[in-house]
Amino acid sequence: MDTEAQPTERDRSSLPGTPGSEGRSRFALPAWAADRLPGGKISLTLLACLGFLLLLNAFVVQPFQIPSGSMEQGLRIGDRVLVNKLAYRFGAQPRRGDVVVFDGTGYFGDADYIKRVVGVGGDHVVCCDTKGRIEVNGRPVDETAFLHPGDTPSAVPFDVVVPAGRLFLLGDHRGDSRDSRDHLGSPGGGMVPVGDVIGRADWIVWPYDRLTRLHRPSAYARVPAAEGAHG
Repeated sequence: MDTEAQPTERDRSSLPGTPGSEGRSRFALPAWAADRLPGGKISLTLLACLGFLLLLNAFVVQPFQIPSGSMEQGLRIGDRVLVNKLAYRFGAQPRRGDVVVFDGTGYFGDADYIKRVVGVGGDHVVCCDTKGRIEVNGRPVDETAFLHPGDTPSAVPFDVVVPAGRLFLLGDHRGDSRDSRDHLGSPGGGMVPVGDVIGRADWIVWPYDRLTRLHRPSAYARVPAAEGAHG
C-alpha cells in the first residue's frame, strides 16, 4: 500500500575603469555560458527554469501521486496532489483533520505515505463509542463527510494516548488502509514523529476534472484540547 536581461559578451570595455563597464561585467558569465551551450540563450533560460523548479520542489511544494485506495473516497488511485512543504516550517503544527504526506521509514515502511491526522500530541484517541464513532479527548467525531461509504470508523478497537511530538494517522478508507492502528505494537506504537511529515496535501491538481482544494473537515472543530495542553 501505501507514495515543483540579455547578457553581453565580455570584451575590453568590461575592464575595471572603463566607462559603462559596471553594468556589463555583471552579465559576463551568463553570456559566456550562453555562447557555449547548444541552443545558446534558449538553453540557458531552460536550465534556469529547471533549477527554479527543482528548488520549488525541494523547499516549497511537491507533487505526490496517490498509490492506493487508502484515502478514498476523497483521494483516488492516480490522483496527483500538491504537498505544501512550508505548512509546518515556521512554528505551525499539524492539526486534526489535516491530510499529510510523511516518511514512514521505521514506523510504517520504507516509503512515503498519505494519511489523515486523527490525533496530535497528548490526545486520547479511542475506538469506538457506543455509536461506533472515534472519540478524541472524550468528544465523538462524526467522520461521515470523508469516510469511505460503507466503512466503519474502525473494525480494530484501540485506546491510545498520542505521545508529545507525534501523530496518530488513519486512512479515510478504513477497510483498505494500513495505518497507525496496524502498528500499535511496533516500535513507536504507530505514532509518526511530526519531524517526519513532508507537508500538507492542499490541492488535487490531476486529473484536471478533479481539480479541488483539500479543506480541513469541520468534524474535529469541537474536539477539546488534550488535558494539560496549552493553547
